[in-house]
Amino acid sequence: MSKQPEHPALLIPGPIEFDDEVLQAMSHYSQSHVSAPFVATFGETLTMLRKLFQTTRPDSQPFVISGSGTLGWDMVAANLVERGDDVLVLHTGYFADSFADCFETYGINATQLKAPIGDRPQLDEVEQALRSKNYKILTVTHVDTSTGVLSEVKALSELVHKVSPETLVVVDGVCSVGTEEICFDDWGLDVVLTASQKGIGCPAGLSILMASGRAIETFKARRTPPSSYFASFKNWLPIMRNYEAEKPSYFATPSPQLIHALHTSLSQILSSPLSTRFAAHRSTSEKVKKTITDLGLQQLATKSENQANGMTAMYLPEGIKPTDILPKLLDRGVIFAGGLHREIATKYIRFGHMGVSVTDPKRDDIDRALEALKTGLADVGYVKK
Repeated sequence: MSKQPEHPALLIPGPIEFDDEVLQAMSHYSQSHVSAPFVATFGETLTMLRKLFQTTRPDSQPFVISGSGTLGWDMVAANLVERGDDVLVLHTGYFADSFADCFETYGINATQLKAPIGDRPQLDEVEQALRSKNYKILTVTHVDTSTGVLSEVKALSELVHKVSPETLVVVDGVCSVGTEEICFDDWGLDVVLTASQKGIGCPAGLSILMASGRAIETFKARRTPPSSYFASFKNWLPIMRNYEAEKPSYFATPSPQLIHALHTSLSQILSSPLSTRFAAHRSTSEKVKKTITDLGLQQLATKSENQANGMTAMYLPEGIKPTDILPKLLDRGVIFAGGLHREIATKYIRFGHMGVSVTDPKRDDIDRALEALKTGLADVGYVKK
């Protein structure tokens, strides 16, 4: 049984429920960020991230920096492109708009290739776009938290390497790392950025990024200095390398407690094969989506190949709003999220099923949530037709 105070199960697409040991690690006693014990913990954490991202190349570089997943966008925009460069942003929801806005803030020309809500740009469309212009970067949101759309990262990377091999492949994995398979080396990825509070199962506050050797070389070949101070690879690259080599180093103070929590979470994740973890998320996702279909509800992502395994976004029945159903779910001890996509925010809700709510057999979060959804819909007058 959990030692946490009784509380509603947080089943939004992040932050998620946390394991007791992870929360206990957050209460670690105060520790110098340059002490040998902490430096060793940080170094082990970086090494474990290599295993999670499935990279064994020595020129790949993990970064863990205090901040949200959004900081990863700044790290890409400030270090890997320069003012006036062109980038292609594949759009599957809200977060592509935001990434594009981040690029524009740095003077980068961001072209968005958009798909209808619930779908993803098709490979032939991407190929046509890549052939039309020299793009420095292509970005793809692996799972868009606003729509639950899963992108085909492996096939996209293969296409980029075939059609425009000089283009860097950047994956926004904020809502996918830890729940969806990512083979950094085998798929030829250049950057995967994420955050601590979703599939990785650690409290919010850490921006996590893996960069390829090619990405690092692109940074080193810049014509102009990085366009950010805090997000600069110039400042962080030696720090991360030193930490992984267990050498004390300083640019900005990390949170020792969050690093301990991340170390604990990664240790738990890597205690069993990653394939087992991904299979558990697929199985739970299938169960959730079958229940939703049986209730007569429709997902935003209608095609099975577009459906994420760590979350589900579902349209509500006609006449029912998120503000009607979400309080009913809370009354039954579960928390879902309202809609986020600007065009349809009042028409749907989002259910996050990832991390310990999926992998801990002692927890009944998912079953309680599905039952709460059934009874909650009935309470607001929904009858399946």
